[in-house]
Amino acid sequence: MPAPFLSEPYAVAVTQAILPIFLLIIVGYLLSRRGALTAENNKALGNLAFKLFMPMVLFTGMAKAPLHDGLNMTVLVAYFVPALAVFALVNLVIHRYAGHPTPFGLTAAFGNNALMGIPLVGGLFGSSGLVLLFTVLAVHSLLLFSFQSLYNSLAGSEPFNARTLTGSLANPMIIGLLLGVLLNLSELSLPGWADHFTTWLAQAALPCALIVLGANLAGYRLRPSPEAIGIALAKLIALPALVLLACMTLGVTGVARGVLVLMAANPCGVNVLGFSRTLGDSQKTSSAICLSTLLSALTLPLWMWINLQLA
Repeated sequence: MPAPFLSEPYAVAVTQAILPIFLLIIVGYLLSRRGALTAENNKALGNLAFKLFMPMVLFTGMAKAPLHDGLNMTVLVAYFVPALAVFALVNLVIHRYAGHPTPFGLTAAFGNNALMGIPLVGGLFGSSGLVLLFTVLAVHSLLLFSFQSLYNSLAGSEPFNARTLTGSLANPMIIGLLLGVLLNLSELSLPGWADHFTTWLAQAALPCALIVLGANLAGYRLRPSPEAIGIALAKLIALPALVLLACMTLGVTGVARGVLVLMAANPCGVNVLGFSRTLGDSQKTSSAICLSTLLSALTLPLWMWINLQLA
């Protein structure tokens, strides 16, 4: 079966995939600005979304995905070599004047690929695209968080601590992802009642999480500092361009290339805030997350159009 993105007119497919996501973000933003969703309520909803519902999305997706079909080293290289290049380049530039490790390189390389990637890839490329997305997600956090911890150790005064890295990785979303991978590799399956239970929890995830994201954006102060602008441009322009170039060089085509470019073009992920060590770094990182999320409404369809023209 052809992917939806390839079988429908471009504008219709992209609009159907992107518009519901940003409408839910806008709903969360408006609810927060009008006081209907208070900070306390949004925190409680966020805890449910990111500690229960989203882990179930990753658990069920990983448990059921035919990972052996998507486990292609060429695909992983085409995504992660550019991601690590952006990570290194941004850190190199920032470190020269900041003088200490920052999470800015990680922010420019780490995409919001669970929250925005899953509905986008599912809507545009169908189940074959989701297999590739879940394969990339299986190593996304582990690889990039490990490099950030190593950078903090080598370029700063913070000693490398396996316990600190484990603490960064031991959040419910990554635990759900890893448990799904283990269940998949074990070739076991959940009993019917457990499958229904986890699926129902997963179905609540994306609407709740996107509303929370919108409400959080209402609380961020958009400070268009040079650092925030540079991070957003690196994430939305440089990374997808490098991934597209890597795909063309390595011969990655079709759905695989579309999925990788889309994942690279997603805005900055919020998990990187945990690596901020100063208030200034946290503010600039938050601003970059906010700015990249807003701009991605324009850059995501642009990159999908560019990829389609080069197909």
